Amino acid sequence: MKLEHLRRFAVLAEELHFPRAAEKLGIPLPSLYTTLDKLEEEVGQPLVQRTPPTRLLPAGVLLLDEAHARMADAPPPAPRQKAPGGGKAKASKGKGRAPIVKGQPKPYKKRQGR
Repeated sequence: MKLEHLRRFAVLAEELHFPRAAEKLGIPLPSLYTTLDKLEEEVGQPLVQRTPPTRLLPAGVLLLDEAHARMADAPPPAPRQKAPGGGKAKASKGKGRAPIVKGQPKPYKKRQGR
């Protein structure tokens, strides 16, 4: 089990509300559902009752204890390194053509005579 999945599960168990948990984690709601599906597949049993009222099932309570223990034992995350500055230079493209106004002839086309 990934530590990130366990962290998401722990937040969901704390909130017992899928949208609030996703908002607290800063992830989209479908990602939270996918994470829970993966955890349930690994455990082999449902962990959370998804219909209101949302509550932890017995397997979820056991996994929550294990999740707290693993998160406490895990080393702190490594600080993220700042991306190096610079990069590929972009050429200036100038002003380009004049904007097209509806109803007006295009500035770069000659009007066709009849």
